[in-house]
Amino acid sequence: MFENQPKGLYALALANTGERFGYYTMLAVFALFLRANYGLDAGWAGEIYSDFLMLVYFLPIVGGWLADRFGFGRMVTIGILIMFAGYLLLSVPLGGDTVALVVMLAALVLIGLGTGLFKGNLQVMVGDLYNDPKYAGQRDSGFSIFYMAINIGALFAPTAAVKIMEWAQQNLGSSVNDSYHFAFAVACASLILSIAIYYIFRGTFRHVEGGTKKAGAQVEVEELSKEETKARIVALCLVFAVVIFFWMAFHQNGLSLTYFADEFTAKSSTGVEGMAFNVWNLVCIIFIVYALFSLFQSKTGKGKAASATLILISLAFLFLQYDATKGEIVAVSAPIFQQFNPFYVVALTPVSLAIFGSLAKKGKEPSAPRKIAYGMVVAGLAYCLMAVASFGLPMPQTTVGPDGEEVAVHMADVTPQLLIYTYLILTFAELLLSPMGISFVSKVAPPKYKGLMMGGWFVATAIGNKLVGVGGYLWGNIPLWAVWTVFIALCLVSAIFMFSIMKRLEKVC
Repeated sequence: MFENQPKGLYALALANTGERFGYYTMLAVFALFLRANYGLDAGWAGEIYSDFLMLVYFLPIVGGWLADRFGFGRMVTIGILIMFAGYLLLSVPLGGDTVALVVMLAALVLIGLGTGLFKGNLQVMVGDLYNDPKYAGQRDSGFSIFYMAINIGALFAPTAAVKIMEWAQQNLGSSVNDSYHFAFAVACASLILSIAIYYIFRGTFRHVEGGTKKAGAQVEVEELSKEETKARIVALCLVFAVVIFFWMAFHQNGLSLTYFADEFTAKSSTGVEGMAFNVWNLVCIIFIVYALFSLFQSKTGKGKAASATLILISLAFLFLQYDATKGEIVAVSAPIFQQFNPFYVVALTPVSLAIFGSLAKKGKEPSAPRKIAYGMVVAGLAYCLMAVASFGLPMPQTTVGPDGEEVAVHMADVTPQLLIYTYLILTFAELLLSPMGISFVSKVAPPKYKGLMMGGWFVATAIGNKLVGVGGYLWGNIPLWAVWTVFIALCLVSAIFMFSIMKRLEKVC
């Protein structure tokens, strides 16, 4: 998995980990912050949430266009600085009046613009590392590692958000609303770490930063005919059209699925289930998964012994945790459920790579477009689980708070396992679609338009994120099972379309 990868991959992946940690710390509590701080109903909170996500994923096309002209590395650096300014504004507690709302919206614009310059261009640089024939066969696995690194940052984000808010409330006397801003401040610190990693290890990837005409500074690329360029762009646009609906469904994790966690899921847990809400227990499971792979793949006795030792230490830690917390009631807050998706990504990435590596040796590995189509089917299955479990549950309701604001009412105590399993299935879908899609774009995009085409992938994501708001408007207006059925239908129709154009897509791979 980690063998024969360019050194620049790990530097770029770690730089992205820092940025994503801050972003997901902010995002874990953002929808709830909008409702609590400004008294917005589910629909308006969903509108702002989805508009922000759209901005974050739309602007990479602008960043890509600029990078194709001025260099990817330059845009990445400028992007981090602009993001920092946005998170800094968001960190200031200004209350819930109109001025505070305007400042918050300005901060979101800055974060969106900075991400647009940073995110897509960093991924183009990762793709260009594999233009070297020595690494060409490792492109898909490289992007899986890169995607895993993103989710390492996202794994700790919900816990960081919840813990720093609790700390601010208990030690600084902050109100719940003011404590949200401490979670947003975490993003500022994480960006400082991100830019430090980028410049300390810049020597490992400087050759793919672009923006220079010096001889030997860039890898030579093959020029394509107009016909082939057109065929590739059309194929990419067809894929972009499909993934819109995946992201519309997937990013309900921050909106309607978070509403479900807040209003319909039990607020406490015990036993083994309760242990799942401690991020360090999840980290131990990750250690066990990777150590097991190392145990069987290591070629030396010393390596096998080290792997076995790590497994035993991790198992001992989990046993002691269980024994210490046996019978203890664990508080479960809505944002914490967002740690399960990145946990599954990190834990299951080596499993995914092993499966596809085995299929590749047999000549049976599905193409990237086919994996994307399978991912749409699996996403539909996740919402099937939610729909079945939601039959018989009451409609969401709201009441009026002490300051006249609309407050959601807790309606039921559904077992947390429902959302835990739903996120597991959605993660299977994500692993089939997202890293493979990014790899597909980096491989198929015409050389002259790499930044623009990677930006196109994010524009598709942006449109899907804008449509996330549909979940907010459906919430409370139709039965819960019907809300999830909408996403089932969209995923399955998209999968059918993808299979119908499969030959055309596979032709350009």
